[in-house]
Order: sequence, then structure tokens, then C-alpha cells
Amino acid sequence: MIVALLFVAMVLNYFDRQMIAVLKPTLAADLSWNEGDYANIITAFQAAYAASYLLLGRFVDRFGAKAGFAVAFAVWSVAQIAHGFVRSPIGFVAARVLLGMGEGGAYPAGLTAVAQWFPKSERAFATGVVNAGVNIGAIVTPIVVPFLVLRFGWRSAFVITGIVGTIWLVGWVLAFPVPRDNGTRTNPDSLPGVAWSRVFRRKETWAYAIAKFLIDPIWWMFLFWLPDFFAKRYGLDLRSFGPPLVFIYILSDLGNLSGGWLSSHLIKRGVQVGVARKVTMLICVFLAVPVAFAMYAHSMWLAACLIGLAAAAHQAFSVNLFTFPSDVFPPSAAGSVIGFGGMAGAIGGMAIAQFTGWILSSFGTYTPMFAMACSAYLLALLAIHLLSPSFREVELI
Repeated sequence: MIVALLFVAMVLNYFDRQMIAVLKPTLAADLSWNEGDYANIITAFQAAYAASYLLLGRFVDRFGAKAGFAVAFAVWSVAQIAHGFVRSPIGFVAARVLLGMGEGGAYPAGLTAVAQWFPKSERAFATGVVNAGVNIGAIVTPIVVPFLVLRFGWRSAFVITGIVGTIWLVGWVLAFPVPRDNGTRTNPDSLPGVAWSRVFRRKETWAYAIAKFLIDPIWWMFLFWLPDFFAKRYGLDLRSFGPPLVFIYILSDLGNLSGGWLSSHLIKRGVQVGVARKVTMLICVFLAVPVAFAMYAHSMWLAACLIGLAAAAHQAFSVNLFTFPSDVFPPSAAGSVIGFGGMAGAIGGMAIAQFTGWILSSFGTYTPMFAMACSAYLLALLAIHLLSPSFREVELI
């Protein structure tokens, strides 16, 4: 029940988030956008997402996963519907800010719910299944959105998908059960939140935040710019770039499941938690390297394979990184740590949005972004290893 609810939530989360990437060529033509306008719209979303991630992470620590997800989903469903009524880049900035404010609560609430219901030996795999919803959302978006747009128009497409989100919200409120002790932790909803100052003093908090700052921008770049990459590099359009995008996100889904399974399997075989997580992450580091050559692939499908492998590596790495706060922090602080790390990742996403917009406007190439994608995971793993070499549980006193 828990996994199913959270899985569907992540499908809707990324569907709503990625719609603007799929519709970028259409909206640019209809509303006279340029690369700078699009970069600013993405940056506005990420700024709101960063602030919301931190604040709603704190809200989840205080009021629990059920209330946190309900508030987040209500805000982003309203924001999704609002997209259908705007008529300018400024209007899209406002709608994306509201969407970011809502969507920033998804991971703090979702990961807290997983921590409540699953012990460490199952947590990474459960997180992998939930996080697979991200890729399912990314897979169905380039399939469903063109159908909705060609049949009803892009404005109605935003309204329809926003209404669908409210249906999940009702199900969440009615069906999410009262949290129970999973045998390894006390129910987080019964504990007071820990002061931010105590959380921020810990080097483990910064290990998580630095890693998120380094790797999240790569996923943001894939999510918001891949349709444009295939349009510019291989001449694809709204009707034709669906297959390579679907292929990439299917591979990333496999990364979600395999990354979560591998570390969970190692832990069940007696491997120490930190070692299991880091071994899995190290494999992901090597799998991401070939993406540096994606821009030079003469075949669209070769490029899709290289990017898909990197996307799978990202998700497998992320699944294990997502468990870090609940692995090493008490449940009363995990939401705050997740929120702080998510804010750091979103700030990195803002930076790469502006950088990508400038690079494309000035040089018209994605080469620097793919070069960054091949090295970010090694740097993130080094930060984690240096700041939290043992994955030992911390005591916030």
C-alpha cells in the first residue's frame, strides 16, 4: 500500500514537472520564447523548489509524512492547472514557482514514509521501487502529452493533468495508514523535530547536501533539456522524439531497481550498510563516464544508449544516496536533512539551467553539460566518503 501510493505520486510528480520540457518547442513558437526565457522559467521553478524542499522537509519532521504530502500535492495540482491559463513567459514563471513550492515536498514526505515502514535491509529497494515512478512519469510524458496536445491543445493538457493529481490526493488522505514501528525505529510522527542548528553542525548533513548539489543538476539537465537536445542534434519534433526519451527512462528505471536491490542484497548477506551503499555508488560512477561522448554520436540511438546508461547510473546512485539521511540520522531529523540536501540539489539545478541556456545561446552545443555529467558522481562519492566514511548513526545532542 505504501509503495503503491508513493510510486503513483512520483509518476504524477515527474509527469507534471516534465511537461514543459516536452512542450518547449510548441510553447516557444506560440509564446515567442528564446533560450534565455526558457532558462529563466526553469530557474524560477528550481528556486521555489529549493526553498520548498527545505521548508516542507521541516514541516514533515513536525507534522508527519501524511500531512506533508497532502499539502505538497494540493499546491502543485493547483499550479499545474494554472499553467493552462497563462499567456506570457512571466505567467509561466509564476505558475512554475507555485509548482516548485508544491513539488518540493514530495521527496521529504516520501522518503520519510519509506523510513517509517521499512528497515534498513529493505529501505534502498523500497526507495528504488518508489523512485521508479520518477522514470515512469518521464516515460509516459512524451507519449501522453503529444496525444493530449494534438487532441485538446496545450492549455487543456495542463488542466487535465492537474485534475488527475487531485484524485491521487483524495486517495492519499483516505488510504494512508497510521505509521507503525518497523522494528528498527521509533515512529517519527511521535517525536519532536530537532533544531536546524543541531542538524547543520553535523558534517554528515553537508556530505548529503554536497552530493545532491553535484548530481541533481545532471538529472535536471536530462529532464528539461533532452527533448531539445534530440530536436537540435537529430531534427526530432513533438511527434518523433518520444521513442528515444522512453528508451532512456526505461534504462533509468532499471537503474532504480537494480541500484536499490544490489545494496539491499549486500546488506542482507552481512555487508556493512555504508560499504554496501558505497560499492553500489562506485559502480554507478563508472557507468556514467561514457555519456561524455553523447554529443559526438552519429546515431540517435547510440546517443540514447549513452545517455540512458548515465541516467540509469544516476538513479541507482540516487537511490542509495536517498537512504543516507535515514541511515545515519534519527527520524526526528531525517526530513530536515532531506530538505536541506534537496535545496542544495535545486540550487545546483538553477546553476546548470543558466549555464545550459548560456552555452546553447553562445555555442549551440551540449558537450560541456555531458562532460559535467560524466564526472559529477565521482566527486559526490568522494564527498560522502570524506565526510562520512563509516555511515555511523549520529546523535544530535
